[in-house]
Amino acid sequence: MTEPDEVPRVSLQARGIAKSFAGVRALAGVDLDLPAGKVTALMGENGAGKSTLLKILTGDYQPDAGTIEIGGRVVSFAEPSDSRAAGVRVIAQEPEIVPFVSVAENIYLGALPGAGGAVSQRRLQDQARIDLARFGFDGLLDPRARGIDLSPAQRQMVEIVRALIDEPRVICFDEPTSSLSDTETTVLFRLIARLRDDGCAIGYVSHRLREIFEVADQVTVLRDGQLIGTRTISDTSESEVVRMMVGRDLSAMFERTSHEVGEVALELAGVCTDDVTDISMSVRRGEIVALAGLVGAGRTELALAISGDRPITSGTIKVGGVAQKFRSPADAIAAGIGLAPEERKADALVMVRSVRDNIALAVLGRLSRFGFVNRRAERELAATYISQLRIRTPSMSQLVQNLSGGNQQKVVLARWLAKQTDILVLDEPTRGVDVGAKAEIYAIIDELAGKGVAVLVISSELPEVLGLADRIVVMQDGRVTGELTRAEATEERILTLAIADHLSSEGVLP
Repeated sequence: MTEPDEVPRVSLQARGIAKSFAGVRALAGVDLDLPAGKVTALMGENGAGKSTLLKILTGDYQPDAGTIEIGGRVVSFAEPSDSRAAGVRVIAQEPEIVPFVSVAENIYLGALPGAGGAVSQRRLQDQARIDLARFGFDGLLDPRARGIDLSPAQRQMVEIVRALIDEPRVICFDEPTSSLSDTETTVLFRLIARLRDDGCAIGYVSHRLREIFEVADQVTVLRDGQLIGTRTISDTSESEVVRMMVGRDLSAMFERTSHEVGEVALELAGVCTDDVTDISMSVRRGEIVALAGLVGAGRTELALAISGDRPITSGTIKVGGVAQKFRSPADAIAAGIGLAPEERKADALVMVRSVRDNIALAVLGRLSRFGFVNRRAERELAATYISQLRIRTPSMSQLVQNLSGGNQQKVVLARWLAKQTDILVLDEPTRGVDVGAKAEIYAIIDELAGKGVAVLVISSELPEVLGLADRIVVMQDGRVTGELTRAEATEERILTLAIADHLSSEGVLP
């Protein structure tokens, strides 16, 4: 990175930004300041206008009104290349990775070094190693690895390095830690601190209040397309930011209702796959069990085995006391198991189909006769769950890709409510979801447990684990390292079990 005195310190000011789509207001006269040498958090519920504002900064959208100044000069972006030429980069939450080319080729996409169209793979990989080390990601990514083989965290790192290689002066991070482990998040925060000290103007979008107060200098809050206000981090609190975001107090976010726990619905005995070893655990009807652990602990891989998407090599999975052999997810669904996967856009939702179609997807057989879907019954079903789960959509015919993250997740939950599944596996159910929608999803999960559904939740957010779960099963390196009741569990105890092997090897544990 360059020395601070080698480049000018450039700030961005947006004034009176307005944008509507088909008569629906997305932004109404919003001001945004990204000062040079500071990190400005941009917060708001899903649908508050954050994504629209970022897309205006990238040139994907043009504002209906308002101005943008960079370094005191008014600029306009007719297309993304104009934004890039002005030194603006937005690092997307959902990275665009070419699957069958290398990490190195993905990093330099559109700017491959070479002569006469020929690209030296060795030169490319050597340069990638230099840049990965320059931004703190050396050892975390192999430049030779193919895009299709990367984890969500590694895809995010590629996106970050790709955006930073030509040293932009205005940088916006959109939910950058949603796929990162604690270790990777620490690396990212060090990088952001370096960029800030180098004089970059940094925008930071996140729903995680803790990291906002760790990384940001100030926070700007949007609600319903309007600017609510900007606060200096040192002069505000988490509760004030939440009130600004949602207009109400969410102190009872994890409020649980009391209900009876019934018989064992799901039981695993010595389950092994290529990724997990000797997993034994159970979930009872009406119980919420959380799977905790660090990224790479094997939690998602276990969820895929339970849902029939990964074969087990030994051990037994029982549903309602009956041993099962799942050859496919269809077998698991038939046995009463539903999975809401971590990557809801890629693995759960048909993004180019309507809210109605996505809700009805798992029950088309019930809604059909002689191969034809009863459209009236389908509409009635969708309307029931749109109302029950308070899914915010202009109509049930709206494409699900146009909904906010929280409402997309509600559509996934509605599908399994419609299916009336007995066992629900939720992998990172609030990833990329704002605090208001989180509270609603928590209430839905609690209500499901109250109706006797056995719920298995995978979450990387410890407050979520502690607030939701009746029991917590902790994993590390594909194995269970311990189990805690709700009364026993603390963040320290969970983390101790999540890194137990490391502590033991260092002589910290007996």
